[in-house]
Amino acid sequence: MWDKPRLLNWIANFLFALAVVLMLYAVLFVVVHLPIFPIHEVKVDGQLTHVNREQIKLIVAKHLKGNFFTLDLIKTRDAFEKLPWARNVSVRRRWPDKLDVAIEEHQALARWGNIGLVNTHGELFQAATDADLPVFYGPGDGVMEVTKSYGSYSQILNKADIRIAQVTLSPRRAWEIKTDKGLLIALGRVDMEARLNKFAGAYKSTLGQLNVKVVYADLRYPNGFAVRKPIGLKPATGKPLPVKAIPAVPVKA
Repeated sequence: MWDKPRLLNWIANFLFALAVVLMLYAVLFVVVHLPIFPIHEVKVDGQLTHVNREQIKLIVAKHLKGNFFTLDLIKTRDAFEKLPWARNVSVRRRWPDKLDVAIEEHQALARWGNIGLVNTHGELFQAATDADLPVFYGPGDGVMEVTKSYGSYSQILNKADIRIAQVTLSPRRAWEIKTDKGLLIALGRVDMEARLNKFAGAYKSTLGQLNVKVVYADLRYPNGFAVRKPIGLKPATGKPLPVKAIPAVPVKA
């Protein structure tokens, strides 16, 4: 090999180039890790109602480790996404010393029993709120289904000035609705929207005009529905007697 000058020159050039690359890498590594490129500003964007300044300061102090080049964006994003009300978070560097954080908050639509909250995308999340929200009940895989149906049922009942307080989906996929006035509506498992449209139309034109409180409506009849009203008297003590229900009477829709 020693009598092959061209090969020796090639090996020498290769080793020289490798040494230069390693040296440049070492210099760059040292420079990047020097405390001369700190993050001076964290800008948080988004329509924030529940994420507050104190929470952001805590994340910045606890999780933002490193400088402009060495900061782990994935870990930083994950830290912000652990906020109870954060649905989506994006993080990016902005030269020379800034970090842009965009946060999309959950928009609470309802409560899922006593487990958590449901957002407008039909996603379950864990957070606390004092807002007056409707309550959803259903099987574990029914969050999206109940959310979509709630939107449809609300549009129908709002035409009759009826507000939904509770929606229940049974394991057998039967539906029940409870209104803010205490009316329980049994929808069954088929033709729910058609049944509800008939009821809303009849309620607005007849039942809603009467001075009678209806406590139960069974919409599972093929050609109409049945309603039930309470019958009660007040004794001398002023306390109401137990409510008794009269037999349901089919009403043509």
